[in-house]
Amino acid sequence: MSLPLEGLSAVVTGAGRGLGRAEALELARLGAAVVVNDYGQPGRDGSGEACEGPAEEVAAEIRAAGGRAVAHTGDVADFAQAHGLIELAVAEFGRLDVLVNNAGILRDRMVFSMSENEWDAVIRVHLKGHFNTTRFAAAHWRARSKAADGPVYGRIVNTSSEAFVAGSAGQPNYAAAKGGIVGLTTSTALALAKYGVTANAICPRARTRMTEDVFAGLERPEQGLDPLAPEHVAPLVGYLVSPAAAPVNGQLLVVHGGLVAIVERPRVHARFDTKQDAFTYEELDAVLTPHFAQRPRGETFAAVEVLGLRHA
Repeated sequence: MSLPLEGLSAVVTGAGRGLGRAEALELARLGAAVVVNDYGQPGRDGSGEACEGPAEEVAAEIRAAGGRAVAHTGDVADFAQAHGLIELAVAEFGRLDVLVNNAGILRDRMVFSMSENEWDAVIRVHLKGHFNTTRFAAAHWRARSKAADGPVYGRIVNTSSEAFVAGSAGQPNYAAAKGGIVGLTTSTALALAKYGVTANAICPRARTRMTEDVFAGLERPEQGLDPLAPEHVAPLVGYLVSPAAAPVNGQLLVVHGGLVAIVERPRVHARFDTKQDAFTYEELDAVLTPHFAQRPRGETFAAVEVLGLRHA
């Protein structure tokens, strides 16, 4: 019996460690040939010299298990290097079928003390990095579709975060980037559907180098798989890039510890119509102030359901 991704080729960014590594290994296990991208900087804030080690190690692990993989150590936030990443997949495997965007860094700071560089660096790697690879992958699929005079096979999975809806007080740059990724994903889904390409985003919870502080208080179980292991996330990515997920497009899914939740698009919570030609300050005060006074102080625009971790 053939594997679900047999004959397909994939690019996974930020795949030298953590989530990206688990995703690259899972796609290879399902039959895909994989380009393992990782810039290889040792610091989770993007500090330190880039190195080939992490990407090469994961690619070697895939090959040792009988799969096909090559390493790419370029910076996806650099427009030209992102182009080279997509070109490498096409050169090595004949075409690109799957793009999984995962690369990111952290520069945590409260909004009142964040520097311009701390803001720009996180937006650059997360949001611009997602755009760069998407732009060149989309051009590849569009050209193939025009040549074939019909739809082709293309899958994009982007990595967002619940921080974009729930907020993250010490990560305004990260939360903004992750919100932008959702907007990029839904726009891409609409633009590329006619070419046969889908684009979806995930909000994963996983214990990685990026989240070691966030989940420091949650102990690993003595037996069984850690509910926060990246291996809980990778199977959903494998599904979303498979032929079985052809109807899934423009969706946002939360995933962790044996749980997958599909997030609805924002809905109108309350509506007020003016009784005049246009609202006045006094009328808005009369309808909006009582409404917000009834809600808990500090509640943000979206009430986010807390999805508990499942423990074995």
